Amino acid sequence: MSTKDFIEKDYYKVLGVPKDATEAEIKKAYRKLAREFHPDANKGNAKAEERFKEISEANDVLGDPKKRKEYDEARALFGNGGFRPGPGAGGSFNFDLGDLFGGQAGAGGSFGGGLGDVFGGLFNRGGGAGTRTQPRRGQDIESEVTLSFMEAVDGATVPLRMSSQAPCKACSGTGDKNGTPRVCPTCVGTGQVARGSGGGFSLTDPCPDCKGRGLIAENPCEVCHGSGRAKSSRTMQVRIPAGVSDGQRIRLRGKGAPGERGGPAGDLYVVVHVNPHPVFGRKDDNLTVTVPVTFAEAALGADIRVPTLGGPPVTLKLPQGTPNGRTMRARGKGAVRKDGTRGDLLVTVEVSVPKDVSGKAREALEAYREATAEEDPRAELFQAAKGA
Repeated sequence: MSTKDFIEKDYYKVLGVPKDATEAEIKKAYRKLAREFHPDANKGNAKAEERFKEISEANDVLGDPKKRKEYDEARALFGNGGFRPGPGAGGSFNFDLGDLFGGQAGAGGSFGGGLGDVFGGLFNRGGGAGTRTQPRRGQDIESEVTLSFMEAVDGATVPLRMSSQAPCKACSGTGDKNGTPRVCPTCVGTGQVARGSGGGFSLTDPCPDCKGRGLIAENPCEVCHGSGRAKSSRTMQVRIPAGVSDGQRIRLRGKGAPGERGGPAGDLYVVVHVNPHPVFGRKDDNLTVTVPVTFAEAALGADIRVPTLGGPPVTLKLPQGTPNGRTMRARGKGAVRKDGTRGDLLVTVEVSVPKDVSGKAREALEAYREATAEEDPRAELFQAAKGA
């Protein structure tokens, strides 16, 4: 509907209800009239079809409490004595609503309440281009970054070069090379048009003429071809938090493409890839490492030195009779958690068996084998196999 229709049409009269009608009364009146004038019940009757459109339009406004409030305020200001011709005006009063609102805004005036919301996106409120359309949020951007194992554990600030759509610098985002686009007459600057779905309901779609911008360039910018958006590349420093894992997707609010006409910027999504470490692994907030020990250390016990990531080694006490594959814990030597504390370093023991044994070492092992000849380490294994 046009702005003129919104102000001049008496939707209460169209539905045949008083101005103080309740929502239930409006709904009842609409349903009755809709059944009477529905096109399916009046095949080939153009007047009935036109009447049905008026009824649906009236219900679309009066059936929505917010739209009804805005409609009543607009009618009170413009349709019911808010602006009347003075003496000598010749019985008529013509004015341009766009000029009126532009002048008020320029003078520092304002229209409070719902009325301001009604016309906020429809009329001129000042500005070089003579237009006022709805703000548009910037696009979300996705990028990727590859970190070293150490950077992923401790966090890092990395440069990211990104390409996105941003307001065209050549035309200041107006789309017009002279910087003076006009309000789209189809959507009246809202960027949306109503699409009837029958039964009085309607949906909104992006305006096909202005592509949802609310503006039409009379002299399209040669850089952005009238879209108001152009490809922009920029490099920004992004802080990757400590403790990120391989494949994690991080959302950075407001770091995406800039918005349009005062709209907020989009978000930046960063997919993190982590290069493996030759020594350390990762298990949640803990780091892992496999440490080789000798047979004697495992059998007799020992104090062993274990490397840590980016820090000095730690000494762990290996208990006597430690089996191969046992895991011990070095507390506070793992990855950084979200609360700033650190996980642990999980140390797995791997008994190292020498390939060649000679001399005194061989003699000692032979003596050990004779001393333990009566012990069978596989006895329990066979016993369990028989029991199963």
